[in-house]
Amino acid sequence: MTEALIRKKPGMASVKDMPLLQDGPPPGGFAPVRFARRIPNTGPSALAIFLTTFGAFSWGMYQVGQGKNIGFEGTVVDEF
Repeated sequence: MTEALIRKKPGMASVKDMPLLQDGPPPGGFAPVRFARRIPNTGPSALAIFLTTFGAFSWGMYQVGQGKNIGFEGTVVDEF
């Protein structure tokens, strides 16, 4: 129905037959955008991040290893 109101013709038509209406910038242009690289210099160092990640991974692997020693019923299995 919208096409019929715009084109003043009944029925469907190609998009190419519809009038061209494009948005443009406002008169005088857009206001300038203020931007800058404001990256803070604070935060953990790369070494601190690496050591924390390594520690968390090691602790997780230790927990996995401890979980293998516990059987299905919760009893300690001595397979080693």
